[in-house]
Amino acid sequence: MTHNASILVVEDDPALSRLICYNLEKQGYDVRLAGDGHTALDQISRRIPDLVLLDWMLPSISGLEVCRQLREQPKTKSIPIIMLSARGQETDSVRGLEIGADDYLIKPFGMETLFARVKAMLRRLPPSGNVLKFDALVLDRVAHKVERNGRLLPLGPTEYRLLEFLMTHPGQVFSREELLEQAWERSSCVELRTVDVHIRRLRQTLNAGDEKDLIRTVRARGYALDMPQD
Repeated sequence: MTHNASILVVEDDPALSRLICYNLEKQGYDVRLAGDGHTALDQISRRIPDLVLLDWMLPSISGLEVCRQLREQPKTKSIPIIMLSARGQETDSVRGLEIGADDYLIKPFGMETLFARVKAMLRRLPPSGNVLKFDALVLDRVAHKVERNGRLLPLGPTEYRLLEFLMTHPGQVFSREELLEQAWERSSCVELRTVDVHIRRLRQTLNAGDEKDLIRTVRARGYALDMPQD
């Protein structure tokens, strides 16, 4: 789950935050930045990231307090958090982990070390959960809603089930028969061409303006959720 995973960097040092963001984006991550604790909590309330890199010493409220608040909320209690701190004492790292951080990285650190910690943390995430993400597409299974680039998508029940199945298997090609089995009731008498109709509706809803088509048609085989080739 490392490619296209979303990471919120919470760091008040402008030079360090730019360095971290630049290098993570080069690795293919979707990176956002918050310069203080209040901004971080506000961003997370609007869009939950896959991982938070959280500085200990922040203006307004500390990284420890941000971590504590995230762990108290049902929607955010499972977000992986890597604490960043210049405090290198063992008691400090223990305190950070006890508050709820999943890992602790002491400043200064090299980018390769950061990449390794991030990759290791993201590998622990389950392949599917309450929130599915692909590129800028977000499907919330609890709220039963889908967004792309922050735009709420009005999907019908069948299009929702089709998209949910494709998002749990990104890049994989599925035949019409396989999609029919996944998105329709087993007792339904539905023709295969009905799948094409719903895929077309799904495309129309997903794509707006100059957004790229995320559904790939594979001639004589079926469909896949995939990044388009430039």
